[in-house]
Amino acid sequence: MKNFVFLSLLIALLFVGCQDSENKDAIILTTSSGNINNISVIIENAMWEGAIGEALRKSLAAPVDGLPQEEPMFSLNQMPPEAFSGFVRKNRLFVKIENGTPGKFKIINDPFAHPQIGVVIRGKDSNEIIKQINDNSEEIILALRDTEIKEKQRRINKSLKDDKKLKRTLGVSLKFSTAYRYAMENEDFFWIRKDIPKGNMEILVYAVPLNQIDRDTSVVANIIKMRDSIGAAHIPGPLDGSHMITEEAYAPYLFNSKIDGKFAYETKGTWEVKNAFMAGPFINYAVRDSVNNRYIILEGFTFAPATAKRDNMFELEAILKSAKID
Repeated sequence: MKNFVFLSLLIALLFVGCQDSENKDAIILTTSSGNINNISVIIENAMWEGAIGEALRKSLAAPVDGLPQEEPMFSLNQMPPEAFSGFVRKNRLFVKIENGTPGKFKIINDPFAHPQIGVVIRGKDSNEIIKQINDNSEEIILALRDTEIKEKQRRINKSLKDDKKLKRTLGVSLKFSTAYRYAMENEDFFWIRKDIPKGNMEILVYAVPLNQIDRDTSVVANIIKMRDSIGAAHIPGPLDGSHMITEEAYAPYLFNSKIDGKFAYETKGTWEVKNAFMAGPFINYAVRDSVNNRYIILEGFTFAPATAKRDNMFELEAILKSAKID
């Protein structure tokens, strides 16, 4: 009887210990790694070279809207399933293709590290896997981009520039790093700059009345007119009489978005300097602030000739999306 009681207590303690161990493993995860907007694609080599790989590249490596040269939304690093082990499993983003099982896709949060997003796509054959990719492409991209925006903001938050003047003057809080400086600040306009190799990254913050964008004409045309007037007033070019305008040859992309829970027009396109050979991409958010009868304009643009600009513009997007408006 004593042996039975002792054995029962021992089993109970071992069970509790295992539970505690499992709970600790679930809570304590190693920190994920990887460059921003880089995805590990776990797929057999033959499938990567075939139609499935092409479908993944068409979806995940599609050109970024608004850039002057084609650059992929994500950089894809393919590896066979047997290579996905050890340190490689810490990569922040991964997409895993599994062949020979019924069609299904799922998004997994923090399976091996934190923060981490894993996308598993399954199908009985190539056609079913491709259908899963195409049918769920929008949801997959949204989850991956949201993870990367948050990661970029986390890195920026390590060393923040003081934004008290911006908040006091326009009622806008913005999280940007100490690498940026205030180039211009007055009662209704802020110009914030960061030097990069062979160029600059720029942020503009200002306010306009609601009717400047909402009047009964094209929203895109109103935003272009607004941008061009700001360029003429505040963003001079290198020559007398030159200033920043929206590139006239191509209409910008326009999307509906949200900043700080408020409706916003998101515009992506190319700027140029009138009468000078300078150009680059921009992203503009016109955030509707109905309480104060205004739009808060948050814009980022880059000048970096002959270099890739995707990551610069992604950083600016992450900064602008951190905005809080009183």
